Amino acid sequence: MNTIEKSLDEFYELTDAEDYFDFFDLEYDARLVNVKRFHILKEYGTLIKTGMDNLSDDEERLLDFLKYSLLKVYGEFVNGYAPSAADVWDMFKDGKLSGCMSCTPQPGNSCGC
Repeated sequence: MNTIEKSLDEFYELTDAEDYFDFFDLEYDARLVNVKRFHILKEYGTLIKTGMDNLSDDEERLLDFLKYSLLKVYGEFVNGYAPSAADVWDMFKDGKLSGCMSCTPQPGNSCGC
Protein backbone atom coordinates (compact mmCIF):
# COMPACT_ATOMS: atom_id res chain seq x y z
CA MET A 1 0.00 0.00 0.00
CA ASN A 2 1.39 3.39 -0.94
CA THR A 3 1.63 6.25 1.53
CA ILE A 4 -0.94 8.13 -0.53
CA GLU A 5 -3.48 5.38 0.23
CA LYS A 6 -2.93 5.91 3.94
CA SER A 7 -4.50 8.70 5.94
CA LEU A 8 -3.54 10.85 8.88
CA ASP A 9 -6.60 9.53 10.69
CA GLU A 10 -5.11 6.04 10.40
CA PHE A 11 -1.72 7.35 11.56
CA TYR A 12 -3.33 8.89 14.67
CA GLU A 13 -4.70 5.45 15.59
CA LEU A 14 -1.22 3.89 15.85
CA THR A 15 0.03 3.05 19.31
CA ASP A 16 2.97 0.62 19.21
CA ALA A 17 6.36 1.12 17.61
CA GLU A 18 5.72 -1.85 15.33
CA ASP A 19 2.46 -0.27 14.18
CA TYR A 20 4.36 2.69 12.75
CA PHE A 21 6.72 0.45 10.76
CA ASP A 22 3.84 -1.69 9.51
CA PHE A 23 1.77 1.38 8.59
CA PHE A 24 4.57 2.63 6.32
CA ASP A 25 5.42 -0.89 5.06
CA LEU A 26 8.96 -0.62 6.42
CA GLU A 27 11.15 -3.58 7.29
CA TYR A 28 12.62 -3.52 10.78
CA ASP A 29 14.55 -5.67 13.23
CA ALA A 30 11.84 -6.75 15.68
CA ARG A 31 14.41 -7.47 18.39
CA LEU A 32 15.94 -3.98 18.12
CA VAL A 33 12.55 -2.31 18.13
CA ASN A 34 11.46 -4.39 21.13
CA VAL A 35 14.53 -3.35 23.12
CA LYS A 36 14.66 0.32 22.02
CA ARG A 37 10.96 1.08 21.49
CA PHE A 38 10.74 3.81 24.12
CA HIS A 39 13.82 5.60 22.78
CA ILE A 40 12.77 5.20 19.15
CA LEU A 41 9.30 6.62 19.84
CA LYS A 42 10.70 9.48 21.92
CA GLU A 43 13.14 10.51 19.19
CA TYR A 44 10.46 10.05 16.54
CA GLY A 45 8.01 12.21 18.46
CA THR A 46 10.60 14.95 18.83
CA LEU A 47 11.51 14.85 15.15
CA ILE A 48 7.97 14.85 13.76
CA LYS A 49 6.73 17.76 15.87
CA THR A 50 8.12 20.28 13.37
CA GLY A 51 6.49 18.53 10.43
CA MET A 52 3.18 18.21 12.21
CA ASP A 53 3.23 21.96 12.88
CA ASN A 54 4.34 23.02 9.39
CA LEU A 55 2.97 20.48 6.91
CA SER A 56 -0.57 20.06 8.19
CA ASP A 57 -2.08 21.57 5.04
CA ASP A 58 -0.71 18.80 2.75
CA GLU A 59 -1.60 15.32 3.99
CA GLU A 60 0.42 13.41 1.38
CA ARG A 61 3.53 15.49 2.03
CA LEU A 62 3.10 15.15 5.80
CA LEU A 63 2.76 11.36 5.53
CA ASP A 64 5.96 11.24 3.47
CA PHE A 65 7.69 13.34 6.11
CA LEU A 66 6.43 11.03 8.86
CA LYS A 67 7.66 7.96 6.99
CA TYR A 68 11.13 9.31 6.30
CA SER A 69 11.43 10.65 9.83
CA LEU A 70 10.81 7.15 11.15
CA LEU A 71 13.45 5.80 8.76
CA LYS A 72 15.93 8.42 9.99
CA VAL A 73 15.36 7.67 13.66
CA TYR A 74 15.41 3.91 13.14
CA GLY A 75 18.60 4.20 11.08
CA GLU A 76 20.32 5.99 13.94
CA PHE A 77 19.49 3.12 16.30
CA VAL A 78 20.54 0.49 13.75
CA ASN A 79 23.87 2.31 13.49
CA GLY A 80 24.40 2.16 17.25
CA TYR A 81 22.85 5.34 18.64
CA ALA A 82 22.15 4.94 22.32
CA PRO A 83 20.90 7.83 24.44
CA SER A 84 22.89 8.42 27.60
CA ALA A 85 21.36 7.72 30.97
CA ALA A 86 21.27 11.48 31.53
CA ASP A 87 19.18 11.93 28.36
CA VAL A 88 16.72 9.32 29.57
CA TRP A 89 16.49 10.59 33.12
CA ASP A 90 16.17 14.22 32.00
CA MET A 91 12.74 13.30 30.62
CA PHE A 92 11.54 12.84 34.19
CA LYS A 93 11.03 16.10 36.03
CA ASP A 94 9.30 16.38 39.37
CA GLY A 95 8.54 12.67 39.21
CA LYS A 96 6.53 13.15 36.01
CA LEU A 97 7.41 12.08 32.47
CA SER A 98 7.93 14.95 30.06
CA GLY A 99 8.28 14.94 26.29
CA CYS A 100 6.91 12.31 23.95
CA MET A 101 3.88 10.38 25.20
CA SER A 102 3.29 12.74 28.16
CA CYS A 103 1.40 15.43 26.31
CA THR A 104 -2.26 15.80 25.57
CA PRO A 105 -3.06 13.29 22.84
CA GLN A 106 -3.94 14.47 19.34
CA PRO A 107 -6.93 13.12 17.39
CA GLY A 108 -6.90 9.34 17.49
CA ASN A 109 -4.96 9.25 20.77
CA SER A 110 -1.56 9.76 19.12
CA CYS A 111 1.15 11.69 20.92
CA GLY A 112 1.31 15.36 20.04
CA CYS A 113 4.97 15.87 21.01
